[in-house]
Amino acid sequence: MFDRVRHFLELIRFSHTVFALPFALLSAALAWQKTPFRVRDLVGILVCMVLARSAAMAFNRLVDREVDAANPRTVRRHIPAGLLTPRAVAMFIGLCSIGFVATTLVFLPNRWPLILSVPVLLFLFGYSYAKRFTSLCHYWLSAALMLSPIAAWIAIRGTIELPPVLLAAVIFFWVGGFDILYATQDADFDRQRGLSSIPARVGIPAALKIAAFSHLLTVLSLFALWRYAPLGNVFLVGVIVLTLLLIYEHSLVRPDDLSRVNTAFFHVNAAISVGILVLGVTDIWLARN
Repeated sequence: MFDRVRHFLELIRFSHTVFALPFALLSAALAWQKTPFRVRDLVGILVCMVLARSAAMAFNRLVDREVDAANPRTVRRHIPAGLLTPRAVAMFIGLCSIGFVATTLVFLPNRWPLILSVPVLLFLFGYSYAKRFTSLCHYWLSAALMLSPIAAWIAIRGTIELPPVLLAAVIFFWVGGFDILYATQDADFDRQRGLSSIPARVGIPAALKIAAFSHLLTVLSLFALWRYAPLGNVFLVGVIVLTLLLIYEHSLVRPDDLSRVNTAFFHVNAAISVGILVLGVTDIWLARN
C-alpha cells in the first residue's frame, strides 16, 4: 500500500508542484488585498492546484508510455518499468479530475471556477499531444502552468485584472525557457522518433539562445509585475536576485556539456518560484504593517 502511494507520488513528480503553486498563492495574496480573506478559498486553491496538476502529469505519463519505454533516459519511469499499470494510472487520472471539478464548488457563489474547470483540464491534457505536431510544445506547457495565477485570482475575485496577467507572463516565458533547456537532453531521440521540440528542430546551440531570450522576457515581466501590482522594494531586490539566478541557470548548460541540466531544471527553478512567493508575500505584509 505504502509502496503504491509512493509510486503514484513519484509518477506525478509531486515535488515539482513547487513550480506553479507559489505563483497561484502570490496571486491569491495580491487578490486578498482587495477581497476579504476566506480560509476555504485558500484550501480550495491548494487542493485544486494539486489535483489538476496530478491529473495532467499522470495523463502525460499514460500518453507517453510507449515513447518513455523507447527512450533510455525515461525507460525506468513507472509505467514502462511495470511498477504501475495503465489501468491504475487511468483510474488515478479519473479520480483526480473528478476531485478537481468537485473542489471548485468551495468557491461558490462564484461560479466561474466550476464553469472553467473542465475546459482547463482539457487544455492541460492537450499538452501531452503537443510534441506530436508542434515544436512550440514547450510553450503549451508554460501556457498550462500560467493558468495558475489567473485561476487563483478568478476564484477569489471573479474577474481578470492586470496583476495575475503579469504573473502569468512571468510563468509563460520562464517555464517555456527552462523546458527548452530540459529538452536538450532528448534532441537526438526526438529527431529519431519524429517528435517535435525546439532543440530537435533548430539544434542545441540555437535552442539555448531561444531559452535565454525567453528568460530575458521573464525578467522584463517581473519588473512589470513589480511596477504595476504594485509591489515594493523588497520584491524589487528579489527580482534582481532572481535575474542573477537565471543567469546562473544558463551558465550550467552549454552545448558541449548537458550534464548539469537537471540541476538547472529543478534546484535553480525551485529556488526562483519559492523566492518569488516569499518576497512577494513579505512585501505585501510590510506594506500592511
